[in-house]
Order: sequence, then structure tokens, then C-alpha cells
Amino acid sequence: MKIRWIPAICALLVLGACNETRFESPPGDEIVACDPAWKGLWVDAAEPRSSDEPDELAFLVDPECRFFMLERPEKDGPPKQIHIPVNYVHDRGKHYVVVADNQLGETVKLNPVHGIEPAPEKSFFIARYQLDHDRLRIWQVDSRRTAHKVIDGVLDGSVDDSHNELHVFISGDRARILDIVRKQKIFEDKPSADVRRSTLSLDEYERQRSARRVGKPS
Repeated sequence: MKIRWIPAICALLVLGACNETRFESPPGDEIVACDPAWKGLWVDAAEPRSSDEPDELAFLVDPECRFFMLERPEKDGPPKQIHIPVNYVHDRGKHYVVVADNQLGETVKLNPVHGIEPAPEKSFFIARYQLDHDRLRIWQVDSRRTAHKVIDGVLDGSVDDSHNELHVFISGDRARILDIVRKQKIFEDKPSADVRRSTLSLDEYERQRSARRVGKPS
């Protein structure tokens, strides 16, 4: 399983390739399909990558508030824009991004939820975010910490820790999941993704990126 967003989505969720936590329900009923503050081109806040380093995280939220991951089928080739339906929850001054796993089909091949029979038709990835003007930080769920809460009986759900992979499923309705994100320490201590809003258009960014990757002045 290879996940780069959001939630990596999504690197936005910056979900680990071998660790994942999914939730039976989204947090609460107050879910919106757009956070206007996300509009724009977002790129890795770290220093630009050189030609011998891994590609930077980048995504675009267009004027219609549609979220697109910028994926490159070929290294240094033109980006493929992959639309991922993203939802947002604002609660008591905290902010969360929510992605249904059945909306990630074009991005990653996901197996059914482990340890639940029958497997639910869909479940949800949740991450916490903080947006400060043109800087966006995203915290993914700490799957190991959350797994221990399931094992200790603090949370309802299932844990499958085998074959060097950790799969956690948290059970509960919308009210219960909202209560969990409010009260339980389930998110990682450090941001999983740290991006900045670019002042460039996507075409300008691509031209600048291409020149940098081949070592030419932009």
C-alpha cells in the first residue's frame, strides 16, 4: 500500500505506507466541502529539492475549492492532477480534514478494513490541520499510540499488527468520533506535512521547478 496525501492527503494526510488508522465515521455532523483559506498552490515549506532528492509535496486547491494532488507518473515529468474529494470540520477552534477511503481509488489501492466482518463500505481518514496565513501544517493520526488505546480498552475498534504493517480501525458514530478527536491524544506530536502557499501559478511553478531540477537558473 502506498499513500502520499491526505490526508502523505493524503502526504496530505501523509499516511504512512505501512501504518494506517481509519475511522468508522467522520467527526460530527458539521462537515463542509470547502475551506476557502486552502485555495491556491501549496508546496513543501522545506528548501527546494535538487535533482538527486525526492520530489517535494505539492497540491492545488482551485477556485472552485477542488483539491488536486500533483502526482508525477515519471520522475521530473509533467504533473498529473488527481482530484480527491476533501471535507473539513471546524470544532472548538480546532480544524480537521476528512477523506473517505472510497474516494482514494485513483491515488492508492486500499485493502478492506482489517479485522471487521463484514468490512464497511467506506471508512474515513482524519488529520488535524493548522493554517496561519500562507503556512499550512497537517498532523496525521499516530497509529501506534491509537492502537494502544484500542488494546487498553480506551477506544473501541480493532488492531492488526502483522507482516510489518499496522492497521487500526476506530469504531463509533459521528458523535463518538468527534468526542475522540476532542479528548483523546491520537495525533502525532509533530506535523506530518508542512507546506506554504506559492505566489506562482502552476505553470510558473513547473517552469521554475524544472529549471532547478536540471541545475539551470530559472
